[in-house]
Amino acid sequence: MTRTAVYPGSFDPITRGHEDLVRRSLRFADRVIVAVAENGTKEPLFTLEEGVAVAGKVLRGQGQGHAEIRTFGVLLVDFAREVSADVA
Repeated sequence: MTRTAVYPGSFDPITRGHEDLVRRSLRFADRVIVAVAENGTKEPLFTLEEGVAVAGKVLRGQGQGHAEIRTFGVLLVDFAREVSADVA
């Protein structure tokens, strides 16, 4: 059974603290989806595409499981259902 966790946020920018939480999450989840929220009301430091690219570089090779970065613009509960998350 594959356990999927969702870690939502703006990640603008992604920090060492975010990286640490992803690494720790991979201890109990086989797959961690770093869900970058599309938020039109904030004044971001990076564009959504730049933020996803930076997060991908930071999280490459984390832990024994699999971390992936995805964007979402729907309610978190709907996104979690879409990706079949067990943990959010």
